Amino acid sequence: MPVTVLLVDDEPLVRAGLRAVLEAQPDIEVVGEAADGAAVIPLVRQLRPDVVAMDVRMPLLDGIEATRAVLRTVPEPPKILVVTTFENDEYVYEALRAGADGFLLKRARPAEIVHAVRLVAEGESLLFPAAVRSLAAEYGNKDARAALDRAALTEREAAVLRLMARGLSNAEIAARLIVGTETVKTHVSAVLAKLGARDRTQAVIAAYESGFVTPS
Repeated sequence: MPVTVLLVDDEPLVRAGLRAVLEAQPDIEVVGEAADGAAVIPLVRQLRPDVVAMDVRMPLLDGIEATRAVLRTVPEPPKILVVTTFENDEYVYEALRAGADGFLLKRARPAEIVHAVRLVAEGESLLFPAAVRSLAAEYGNKDARAALDRAALTEREAAVLRLMARGLSNAEIAARLIVGTETVKTHVSAVLAKLGARDRTQAVIAAYESGFVTPS
């Protein structure tokens, strides 16, 4: 089955460019478009896309609030890929904190766009650029540090979280730690549960905000 994608951007040329790039791939299908975040929820419910590629800045409802709304109201919500012009945009960071799963620059090359959609759809690694890591570290606070301390991660879970924060997939973590992929999945699930994180992105944000991991 192809990865299905909903495009949400107030610029028609951006949507047309993304559609052209994605529909050139045999395993990706663009199932719909919207010009504002306010249209996302009904389209998600109707089309059930695997991934929503969503501009972070839109006139009526921006990508941050649209992300929150989707995750709050849609059962089994799609993955959300934030699309923006500037990689050091605080809006992007807030969208990731709100629950978005990845990050894509509008100037990305076609191969990078395709890779981003596939990666987010798989859900086993992150699109978390250095600029966003730095923003997360800047937002560090005592509450984040205390929450990570309370999580009481085991040594192996801590190692897995550090590798997750570097963007490694489960298979790459398994190779690095010389364990099976299923073992890594078990550790990832434990890390998410202990941190109260919805997904890998939320766990990695917690790691940076707490100072457990620092930008390299």
